Amino acid sequence: MSQQVVYLTEEGLANLKAEIKQMEYVDRPRISQQIAEARDKGDLSENAEYDAAKEAQGLLEGKIAKMKSILANARLVDETNMDTSRVLILATVKIKHLKMGKEFSYTLVAENEANLKLGKISVESPIGKGLLGKKVGDITQVETPNGITEFEILEITR
Repeated sequence: MSQQVVYLTEEGLANLKAEIKQMEYVDRPRISQQIAEARDKGDLSENAEYDAAKEAQGLLEGKIAKMKSILANARLVDETNMDTSRVLILATVKIKHLKMGKEFSYTLVAENEANLKLGKISVESPIGKGLLGKKVGDITQVETPNGITEFEILEITR
């Protein structure tokens, strides 16, 4: 099964590594301790604490495996030589919602770095996909839950 390449910033890569480390060295031992404590209480066939701890362990191990897979397929994006003639990952784009007349500014990032509160949207989101490859002055149509929305690209920076 081939994995999709994930492009990350230095900050995103550091956050991913820190989260994996937290899960492996803090969360995993804590859950193992919970399993041991539940096992010490006796009969495992009717031990809800044991079942819950084992389920939490399985979920954690699955999450660790998924994140390690992302890390193995991660590519660091060099922000220093970014082309700002087109919208690419890590570009900050100022757009105008043509129907509402409002302007928005978003930075396009990898899926796991998206945070709308910080103005970071995923390149996999409908708006992100609609903006990729566009130039200043282009008008793009984006399929949103409210239907087709048109945006004009006003500015591209890094």
